[in-house]
Amino acid sequence: GGSSARLCWIMNQTSPMTTILPFDSMGLYEQPKPRLIFKVPRVVPDQRSKFESDELFKKLSRESEIRYTGFRDRPLQERQIKFQNGCREGHTEIAFVSNGTNLLIYFSPTNNGYSSSEHKDCDFEKEPGKVHIRSHFIMNGVCVRWRGWIDLERLDGVGCLEFDDERAEMENAMLKDQLESYNQRLREFEERQKAYRTANGTHVPSYPSPVWCREN
Repeated sequence: GGSSARLCWIMNQTSPMTTILPFDSMGLYEQPKPRLIFKVPRVVPDQRSKFESDELFKKLSRESEIRYTGFRDRPLQERQIKFQNGCREGHTEIAFVSNGTNLLIYFSPTNNGYSSSEHKDCDFEKEPGKVHIRSHFIMNGVCVRWRGWIDLERLDGVGCLEFDDERAEMENAMLKDQLESYNQRLREFEERQKAYRTANGTHVPSYPSPVWCREN
């Protein structure tokens, strides 16, 4: 029935170990069906527009109170040590107090407590009793930069998100290349289908839509 056919189709799309084909077309599939696999784009086409219009980004782009959220079940002194160790390793956990947004951020680790880069992502020297942190990442398809400071004793501070122009340009260029490659492969795929139908004088069912896999 119709429902059985739909079930077979869904299973074939979602499980790579399942190969269930309609009986009336079994003879046409002596070889496994080719699949077009593409990576899901890392960014949206117009990053700046989304950053400026999205309500969440609007809230996070304002400097506001933040807190370290790691090891909340441990004593304060132990948390202070773990926070500083994490910063020197290049990672920490923070939350925006005003809206509860939690972030696990990564940045360049320090060497013996000092940053080796000219532009420090983790700076214990800039201001006594505080660490200044900068982290670049992609959030909801937009290249952003988290910037802020945290008090080494209280484990709270101030921070905000900024639009990362430089990395956005790089990702936009990669997105453009990715879409051009996708369109080219799709054209070649359609041409091979057309050539096969012409050579065999028969109708070949269309293959499934391209499979998109998210890049980690």
